[in-house]
Amino acid sequence: MSRIEKQKTYPIDKFVYPVQMFIQQEKSGGIMLGICVVIALFLANSPWSEEYFHFFEHKFGFRFDGKSYLEFSIHHWINDGLMAIFFFVAGLELKREIAGGELSNPRQALLPVAAALGGMIVPALIYLFFNTVGSAHKGWGIPMATDIAFALGVLHLLGKKVPLSLKVFLTALAIVDDLGAVLVIAFFYTSDISITNLLIGFVFISSMYIGNRLGIRNLFFYAFLGIGGVWTAFLLSGVHATIASVMAAFTIPADIRIGKNEYIRKIQEYLSYLKTIDSKHKKKAGLSENQLDTLVEVKKGTNLAIPPLQRLEHALHPIATFCVIPVFALANAGVSMRIDPSLLLSSVTIGVALGLFVGKVAGVVGTTLLLVRLKLAPFPEGMNYKHLLGMGMLASIGFTMSLFITSLAFTDPEYVLQAKIGIFSASILGGLAGYIILNKNARR
Repeated sequence: MSRIEKQKTYPIDKFVYPVQMFIQQEKSGGIMLGICVVIALFLANSPWSEEYFHFFEHKFGFRFDGKSYLEFSIHHWINDGLMAIFFFVAGLELKREIAGGELSNPRQALLPVAAALGGMIVPALIYLFFNTVGSAHKGWGIPMATDIAFALGVLHLLGKKVPLSLKVFLTALAIVDDLGAVLVIAFFYTSDISITNLLIGFVFISSMYIGNRLGIRNLFFYAFLGIGGVWTAFLLSGVHATIASVMAAFTIPADIRIGKNEYIRKIQEYLSYLKTIDSKHKKKAGLSENQLDTLVEVKKGTNLAIPPLQRLEHALHPIATFCVIPVFALANAGVSMRIDPSLLLSSVTIGVALGLFVGKVAGVVGTTLLLVRLKLAPFPEGMNYKHLLGMGMLASIGFTMSLFITSLAFTDPEYVLQAKIGIFSASILGGLAGYIILNKNARR
């Protein structure tokens, strides 16, 4: 092995490498989320439960000239701050799918889009059937959402027992479902709007879009305007900050500057030149100026060949999956088991539980079969009807997004608790039922 091919190893690599391998597995996000849910439930029912709930009530913000700015509770910062990263990544995924993925072909996109819509409308109707009037009425958006991390986590536990088309279908469905949840939040869970701050936010979004059209690819430009401008303005406007994240994501460039063949030709030239430089460079440590310049050009060429959108998505996806969502679960999944049994039969609990477990399955499966029977869209190749039923069950796992909408829909702690009971019940049953159906179908 030549000197430039040799890679040094350090003691820290023994710890870092297993962590990297864990992060790279798609099922790891669901596993991490599950662990945090268990921890939150343990803390909520432990001798430290009071400290656990009180911790998230602490407030912090910025103080200048004796005045406080952006002073919110830790719980609020997690739901409006950290979750903005999650929605930003979801927006990037949605734009990528529309630009060149499963949603780019209208005929292929029709089935998952329609299934997602059916999986949102039917659960909402079921919830409204049990909660027609009163303040509980506002929770109709809770059973509309699918938790993509948990759903795909269960799917990946099955490995090669399920066809690739099933994973693609569920992923596309969940992405459209996330967009639907964002629109529901924007139109139905936003109040006390400050028009001035909202207009300022749109000015920053317009600036990001203009930067895209002008060909600006510097990610710091978009980060500065997106966080310092769009997110802050929307947060102060009364419109939920997650909306700003999705809108900002759609302004990120998704094009490449050089094509594959041109990139390969340039890199081969740089590598050939680097070999000649390496044979002349006799230093034991460091690089010569020519070597450094050549490697910098290789890096520039690589960045030109990768769309900024995918660079951002690749960088932020692990942060959203292994930092944002677990912290959100720790802050929102704590439910005390010392509850009145009557809460299990409340209209909110039943509406949420049946909306997810029955409504999601009926909406996803029913809409898909209807479009296939009407010959408006082809049935996904490699899938059968039991695959579809199992996928519908997995779609009823509404954990993260359902909890998030719960925090927006209700201020009454009793309604929040009832909604969480319904979410947990439906998500656990849906996950287990989906796994069993798909596993048995694979064995047969």
